[in-house]
Amino acid sequence: MTQLPAVLPVFAVPGALLLPGGRLPLTVFEPRYLAMTDDALGSGRLLALVQPTASGDGPAPGLYSVGTLARIVAFGETGDGRYLITCQGVSRFRVAGEIEGKSGYRRVLTDYAPYAADLAGEPDPVFDRRRLVGAVTACLAQNGLASDMAKLDASNDRELITTLAMAAPLSPEEKQALLEAPSLGERARMMIAIFEMAVLSEAGETIRH
Repeated sequence: MTQLPAVLPVFAVPGALLLPGGRLPLTVFEPRYLAMTDDALGSGRLLALVQPTASGDGPAPGLYSVGTLARIVAFGETGDGRYLITCQGVSRFRVAGEIEGKSGYRRVLTDYAPYAADLAGEPDPVFDRRRLVGAVTACLAQNGLASDMAKLDASNDRELITTLAMAAPLSPEEKQALLEAPSLGERARMMIAIFEMAVLSEAGETIRH
């Protein structure tokens, strides 16, 4: 943990959730983030994914107080000046402050201590796997989306929770709540509640109409 960077450039992406161990493909096109990517590639390939928020409070106003340290594990360029990158989640961190930005992008101070388990490894999660998969599948079906059941069935509990949380069509606020969940098991139980509520709400709307 002492070797993790104390200062990180911020890629502020609304609705993007990257969890430790997960991988997230991103398209970079804004000039400030193109410059940020260039800088990150030249210094350890590390950056922070932090969702923007309308709140003006906190150590970095306009940003949520918890983000993810990410490593760029794949990089490509398009013919029109965009970058295609894939980030892998390393650890969550709490935003401890902000320093002067660079080339238009923001930089924050990091505190990894609250999320030491992300690096040390936490115990296997305790949750109702069948209930989670059922709730997600029902919610996706209501929205005309399909799930790859064979892939879900083949994944272990950790992979299942991380994959579903990152891929689920949720609001930025719900994504942030999942990011800040204290454990994998709690994240799974939170998803069950969110998806079952969404299914019941949609069913109620259908009946009324």
